[in-house]
Parts: sequence; C-alpha cells; structure tokens
Amino acid sequence: MARKPFEELNFADDGMFQAVMKNPEVSAELVERLLGVRVKSVKYPKLEKKIAPYYATKGVRLDVYLKDEDKIIDVELQTYDMDALGKRTRYYQSMVDIDSLMKGEDYTELKDSYILFICKFDPFRDEKKQGRGLYRYTFRNICAENSLVNLDDKCLKIIYNASAYEKAEDPKVRALLRFIQTNEPGEDSFARRLEDFVVKARANEKFKREYLAMNLHDRDMMKIGEREGIAIGAQAKAVEAARNMLNLKVGTIEQVAQITGLSVEQVLQLQQKR
Repeated sequence: MARKPFEELNFADDGMFQAVMKNPEVSAELVERLLGVRVKSVKYPKLEKKIAPYYATKGVRLDVYLKDEDKIIDVELQTYDMDALGKRTRYYQSMVDIDSLMKGEDYTELKDSYILFICKFDPFRDEKKQGRGLYRYTFRNICAENSLVNLDDKCLKIIYNASAYEKAEDPKVRALLRFIQTNEPGEDSFARRLEDFVVKARANEKFKREYLAMNLHDRDMMKIGEREGIAIGAQAKAVEAARNMLNLKVGTIEQVAQITGLSVEQVLQLQQKR
C-alpha cells in the first residue's frame, strides 16, 4: 500500500502515529484513556519494537511497546482492514510473553499484558458481512461452562472500532476515537495536544527525511516483490507445460526442457513424480 505524501500525514497514519507516541506522557495518557489502567512510569516507549526470538520463527514489529513496573502494553493502530485479526493478537501476545520472561524466571513473574488495537473500521462482522457495531470489543479467557470462572492469566485484549466513536459512553474515549477517525480534535484538550504534535512533526526536517527514506524503501521492496512474483508465475507456467507434455508423451526429456525452459534435471524430477 502506497504511503501518503508527507504533508498530508495525520495522527492515525503509519509513521506519524509512532512519531507522536515517542512522547512518553502522550503514550501513557492514550493508554490510560483506552484501557482504564494507570501507567505508573514510562521512561521511553519502544516504537516499532521487533521481536524475533528464534531465527526460524516469524518475528513481529509492534507499533508502540510500553513497559512499567507490573505491566506490558502493546498498542497497534490499523487504518485498513486485515485478515485473521484474532490470530494476529494471539501471536502478538505470545511474542510479548516470550520477550518479557527471561530464561530461568518463573511463570509467576510474567507481567500483566495488554494488547490494544485501535481500528478505523469495524473488525468484526456477522454472516451478512455487516459490522457488529460495537465501539469496543474486550476479550478475556473465561470458562465456557461457568462465566464466573476466569482463567486469570493476566492477559487482556481490547480492540476499538473508531468508526463507532459516537457510541462510546466515556466522553474522553469518545473524543479520542473521534479524533483518530475524523482528524478533528474538537474541544478535547488531549486531542488538541495530539494535533499540535502532528503539526510540529510535519515541520521536523529529520522526521521528514526518515519518512521519505522509509517510503523509498517500501517502494523498492514492492518492486522487488513484483519482479519475484513475475518470475514465480513464469516458473509455474513452465512446470505446468512440462507436466502436460509428459502426460501426453510429447517429445523427449531434452525436447520438453528446451521448449519449456526448464533444466533436464527439473523435467526428470517431474517425470518421477507422475
């Protein structure tokens, strides 16, 4: 997905969100509004933290990663729809836990963890593909047989649907979600502070250079992906043509290789798999 021109960046845009959330006081207040928990102290939020515990595992890059004395909070802002949101939160949670528990430590030393997603769309739909309409979705591990029994794993996942900001009962939450969705701060003092940070960030030449460099890198990666995709597609067509020729017994192995562009060894492997 192409990035926005720098001059058009708003708070919810990738890059700007991380830039504004560099301020620990801003991060703490946003979290306190949306999670309702007190953040005791945040020296400096880790932005786009990369967690890749093993070389063979899929790493994750978290938007904003906060730690204080007794809790870890991952904050993600999504401006477009995504697949498998539930499994995504599950994987993020597992990576956060692995990252937080040092080798040799006991499970009891795991900190409380919060996975907070802020979406500019309704991420949950019914069988008719219509949004469920809630402004907040809260998930805890509760016993199916008795809802009074809580697994008490100290893990909470909260997903906000900013497009339904008008339904939020708390005026501070409603104002923040409204700003994220519409980019209109209104009279809310915190939303106005966020907008001020956005204006200052747009005037920051260092941030502009970093954003443009990131944009250039993304375009380069997309071009590489497109080229690799074309090459993979051509290879798949050659394999399919070779299989058809082998099934129809058209030509020798060498002739099949010459016509399709595959090597003799590749054609022999396809023949063996018939």
